[in-house]
Amino acid sequence: MIELRQVTQHYGVRPVLRDVNVRIEPGTVTAIVGPNGMGKTTLLAVMAGGLSPQFGEVLIGGKRRRSTVEDELAIRRRAVYLPDKPWLPADQTGREFLLNVGRLYDIAHERLFEHIERLLELFQLVKEGDWPIRGYSHGQKKKIALASVLITDCPLLLLDEPFGGGLDPAGIFALRHVLKRWVSRPDGQVVLTAPAPELVEELADRFIVLREGQVIADDGLDGLRLLTGCDGTLSEVLSRLIHPDTLASVERYFEETPP
Repeated sequence: MIELRQVTQHYGVRPVLRDVNVRIEPGTVTAIVGPNGMGKTTLLAVMAGGLSPQFGEVLIGGKRRRSTVEDELAIRRRAVYLPDKPWLPADQTGREFLLNVGRLYDIAHERLFEHIERLLELFQLVKEGDWPIRGYSHGQKKKIALASVLITDCPLLLLDEPFGGGLDPAGIFALRHVLKRWVSRPDGQVVLTAPAPELVEELADRFIVLREGQVIADDGLDGLRLLTGCDGTLSEVLSRLIHPDTLASVERYFEETPP
């Protein structure tokens, strides 16, 4: 269970999140969606403990983030966060990196070695697994970063734009299926951000829609369709919610200029 209670976050005098109240149940893939600059990454970072909100609190499994060392460590054993642009050890091979992350999370050696091989195969990095990460392409770095999250076996995954960063179609296909299966395990839970609605429309069970740092909708796709009166795609539904005048603007753009 993730609970955000009256979370407000600002940078200087500019508020980024405003009085956010959210409750996310296990067993779901939840996508945080909205235009650029509306607080998606900040909201996920607050959930992950990377940022401490100026007001409000975040609870995971009933424990409050950044309250005590013991509670924070307990949360970190169950939750793993992948930022959009993670740091990677350039001089380590992909296999060495995954091994070190697994050891950090106290994964048993038998499980760890076997899981590394399956992850390298899943993301088509079997040969590249023995290369230094500095020699990886942009997309390969994204794949090894995603593999480093999965190697932890943490039930709660907090992923900032996991489908971006040059991930190729095969990687996108594999990740979608992995995340869908992930939430079928006991306590499995995924919260992610997505810049493009079409990447998560069929994956997510629930969508938290942000506009100007506030939650303006929080429901499944069918619920959002009822709310907007739009029976279209997620992209069309979000346009009604966030930019209701977009279609009119498009029509005005194509109007002929009077002579």
